Amino acid sequence: MNTVLPISVFIITLNEADRVARAINSVNTWVDEVIVIDSGSSDNTVEVASQSGAKVFHHDWNGYGLQKRFGEDQCKNRWLLNIDADEEVTDELAKEIQGLFAQGEPVAAGYILQARDLLPGEKFLAPLAHTNYVLRLYNREKGRFSDSPVHDSVILHTGEATLLSAPLLHRSFRSLAHAIDKMNYYSGMQAENLQKKGLHYPLLRLTIEFPFAFLKDYILRGYVLRGRHGFVNSVLYGFTRFIRIAKYLELQDRQRDWD
Repeated sequence: MNTVLPISVFIITLNEADRVARAINSVNTWVDEVIVIDSGSSDNTVEVASQSGAKVFHHDWNGYGLQKRFGEDQCKNRWLLNIDADEEVTDELAKEIQGLFAQGEPVAAGYILQARDLLPGEKFLAPLAHTNYVLRLYNREKGRFSDSPVHDSVILHTGEATLLSAPLLHRSFRSLAHAIDKMNYYSGMQAENLQKKGLHYPLLRLTIEFPFAFLKDYILRGYVLRGRHGFVNSVLYGFTRFIRIAKYLELQDRQRDWD
């Protein structure tokens, strides 16, 4: 029987009925509570989350950082673990986290997880699966999520973070259609964020963004070793990087027209 740890897990959701139960079930037997913050799902995400043992709260969408800050505020424990609905804590990672609490309070202010991607059609992690290093397990008295509408990252104001070795599974998209929908949504947000920052991109950047981003993903990140799925993923990544700049330049054109 697992020892229940004094950790609050929180998850933000929107139309994740088909995925949220897997995320919740990967943690709910060994953490004190699971909190789900839903921003208005039109499917049965709320019901599925509740049936899986989570406490569900509604909060209108104000951007990633603020949504996760609201999630933090609903948690009762000092130690927080944030996962997304498309992620799953592996048994190895669960055991590693449990080991941190074996002698009482963990020593670091936070812990960086290795989120490794699992593409549609893949049943097992590729040996060189791309890894995002994300600070997700942390002492809320020493840090919290930023208030950025686009970038959801934990900022520590006291202490340091330590890297954990076991993987966090990340199933970023369900299908190619879903990937394209996400690409369109995220690139639009990124373009608006670039405009707010007042950044300038020359036309040359637009012409080289796709090939450079594609090669970075396909060669440097090892997707070349993952067959058709890896090639398609790299094309999508390259196009996402390209279209965010194209949308930003479009916003700049509109702004000049208004002025």
